[in-house]
Amino acid sequence: MNEIYTEFFGLAERPFSLLPDPDFIYWSPEHRHAVTMLEYGLFSRAPITLITGEVGAGKTTLLRYLMASISDDVTMALVSNARGGREDVIRWIMLSLGQRIEPGEDYVLIYDRFQQFLISEYAAGRRVVVVIDEAQNLDAGVLEELRMITNINADKDELVQLILMGQPELRDLIAKPELRQFAQRVSSGFHLGPMPADCAQAYIDHRLSVAGAARQIFTPEASQKVHAYCGGIPRLMNQLADLGMVYAYSARSDEVTAEIIDKVIEDNVFYLPVESQRQRPRAVAGRGEGDLAARGRP
Repeated sequence: MNEIYTEFFGLAERPFSLLPDPDFIYWSPEHRHAVTMLEYGLFSRAPITLITGEVGAGKTTLLRYLMASISDDVTMALVSNARGGREDVIRWIMLSLGQRIEPGEDYVLIYDRFQQFLISEYAAGRRVVVVIDEAQNLDAGVLEELRMITNINADKDELVQLILMGQPELRDLIAKPELRQFAQRVSSGFHLGPMPADCAQAYIDHRLSVAGAARQIFTPEASQKVHAYCGGIPRLMNQLADLGMVYAYSARSDEVTAEIIDKVIEDNVFYLPVESQRQRPRAVAGRGEGDLAARGRP
């Protein structure tokens, strides 16, 4: 169905895939500010940079953009969904740096090898940046271990920088009294909120244009409906917009209208989180729904 609708609308690929793709990134004010703080954290050699946001707000897409644009003098490691205690985090980091961990290898020896790796990278003119994704899953002991890692230095230069990315509860965790020393090491940060409503049309048009669209496919009213139903969360907007295109194709409509978006919602084929349901606009009844039903499916 997805390949059929891309051909129907004259597209080269799906415009609203859920896979993070830096080529599709839309620079809303929120996302531009977030990436600026990420870059500031890197260039200022901040010990810890903190980026938080709701699920689906675009954190992973920003991370992919950063990793694709990093300079050759930076060795970057990505740790996703790390689990375990404070002695396990160093193992996750070493593995993400491409360093082998022997079965049963002692923590002290692993830590020493990690320090030697940082020193060798520093001697070669490279600095090490470790990104911890989904960091809200870490406990206070692991975060304290990460703080200690940022204390590794050579003269006045710190040998490793950390970027922590996670959901809003990560900030609540760091605000705990026992983590005040960790909080003091956070030199750069930003919370990525929902996309502003006035960016909805531009966001949807941008993704369609990248996918090959030569004209506007979503009406302004449809774009605003997508934003309102989804609370401005990009991942949810992508899901709903994708279904809107399937419904428009099914009705042989060359544009996605507000009535089509309402129909997707009414058919319960799109899951809305509770917080988005509270903002759900009233469905537009009348002409649009009648037209959609009358056209039927192919």
